[in-house]
Amino acid sequence: MSGGWPDSRFLALSGAACPVIQAPMAGAGGIDLAIGAIRGGAVGSLPCGMLTPDEVRAQVAAVRAAAEGPLNLNFFCHALPEDVDDGAWRALLAPYYAEYGVHEDDGSAMRLPFDARMCAAVEEVRPELVSFHFGLPAPALLERVRATGAKVLGNATTPDEAIWLAERGVDAVIAQGFEAGGHTGRFLAGRQEEALGLFALVPLVADAVTVPVIAAGGIADGRGIAAAFALGASAVQIGTAYLACPESGISDAHRAALAAGRSVFTNLFTGGLARGVPGRLMRDLGPIRPEVPPYPLAAAALAPLRKAAEAQGEFGFGPMWAGQAASLARSEPAEVLTRRLARDALAALARLGGGTTTS
Repeated sequence: MSGGWPDSRFLALSGAACPVIQAPMAGAGGIDLAIGAIRGGAVGSLPCGMLTPDEVRAQVAAVRAAAEGPLNLNFFCHALPEDVDDGAWRALLAPYYAEYGVHEDDGSAMRLPFDARMCAAVEEVRPELVSFHFGLPAPALLERVRATGAKVLGNATTPDEAIWLAERGVDAVIAQGFEAGGHTGRFLAGRQEEALGLFALVPLVADAVTVPVIAAGGIADGRGIAAAFALGASAVQIGTAYLACPESGISDAHRAALAAGRSVFTNLFTGGLARGVPGRLMRDLGPIRPEVPPYPLAAAALAPLRKAAEAQGEFGFGPMWAGQAASLARSEPAEVLTRRLARDALAALARLGGGTTTS
């Protein structure tokens, strides 16, 4: 064992002191959260899917100036839909436009897939890890990322996706259970209602691939980390527990909603299936609507409404992502949280007998 951890492969891979990745969480994560996680011994992450290449460069520089340790940059690999008529979606939102005095789109940034411009930024800033959601980028771009020396992580929601990622040379697989907050990363054909929970997914993925497995979804304390190791994980990725940290960028309404602990899947905010706590839009329309255009197009019509509503103190028109273990989250600095998670997990593993040593 390395430092009491029964599987040291991710520690060796990442250079982290504890086998925890602070999840990227676009719109909530950022510089301060990554700094706190790194100072606590974890891998800090920056969500880059809604940033420009220059913003990526600036944020990495800010993290590097404040903390020494492994940094993960996260990107999306979706295909942008073409020739989509979002008229039904806009008609559904029209009463809210009238209520809040919204007249037209404001050109808000959309989630864009990883491209050559972003790849050039990665080549310049040279993070220790790069993670991808919704599959992987084109082979030529992926090879350029590998050439920087960065370790590549891919997100899988099924054993088939894990095998697909492993066949393309990822260094580790993030096994994302349906308990996880934010967007489910499913990218191969399959029915969303067949989504696997983490207790089933982790051992299935661990048996299907030889690379380290990182468990994600519904883990918010040391018990969850210990359970993930017992199931075959080499590390965990934790998001919702970090949302409660003062360094996260969520609203007060979002923070208050975490305590309720109720999260559901919705397609309202981006067109993709994602887990969050209900706000006004979800309560009014229901969490799933057929009028919503595919990911990520729904956000374009919603952005000006969200901006106008939030200016008036209503935060229920924007996503408030959270996993199923939200009520376990505590309000404490990210560095303190990270150290507590590691300490409590090691204590739980000791009670379990430490599991099986792998190095």
